[in-house]
Amino acid sequence: MKAARNAARDWRLGRLDWRFDVAMPNRPARPERPQLLPPNRMPRRGKGGTEAGRIALIHALAHIEFVAIDLAFDLVGRFGAHFPRAFADDWMRVGAEEAMHFALLDRRLHQLGSYYGAHPAHDGLWEAAEQTALDPLARLAIVPMVLEARGLDITPQTIARFDAARDVTTARILGRILGDEIRHVAAGVRWFSQACVIRGDSPAIAWRALVATHFRGGLKPPFNDSARAAAGLTMDFYGEVA
Repeated sequence: MKAARNAARDWRLGRLDWRFDVAMPNRPARPERPQLLPPNRMPRRGKGGTEAGRIALIHALAHIEFVAIDLAFDLVGRFGAHFPRAFADDWMRVGAEEAMHFALLDRRLHQLGSYYGAHPAHDGLWEAAEQTALDPLARLAIVPMVLEARGLDITPQTIARFDAARDVTTARILGRILGDEIRHVAAGVRWFSQACVIRGDSPAIAWRALVATHFRGGLKPPFNDSARAAAGLTMDFYGEVA
């Protein structure tokens, strides 16, 4: 996590060149743990009604943030040459914030007597990156505008669970993450929409076509319409595919 934040700081201070002459790896480096399983082999976590259940849920959220770090930096390294320099500015900052989110959740796991890697995790988020590795618009459409937007939908319910369990510390962490994720989705919407306008395409129509091609399973309600709208992901994007 320190490496991610250091890279973002070096970029911000002008210590890194805006140059994209090194091919990105197909997969990022991964620690030995957690064990990565297919999504359909993941053990059921329950709804966080017990301390063990809450720890498992925090672990799952920490893993999402861990992979989100790689997704942000891969977006810069793989597609930065397709966009103005401000694109890299945005996603380097997102990568640093995802690292901060992971650090908060990892620290919370340690406070509860656990650690990141104590539970298995699935690699579905990176599979989405692999499926969109050749198309920057597909990557923006699926990762920030579908997967991260789903976090906007479910995080308020998750916060309510921790509040009900009187775990105020975790609830506050998730509240902070939610505010940041609105900005992350907004960055995805902004760059996706700008690219579509340059091409003469309707952003909403182009997004729906890319979702139909690259995202399996369809979009499922409930949706946090207010948080999505705050990020610029209005119902003209997703209302017809839900």
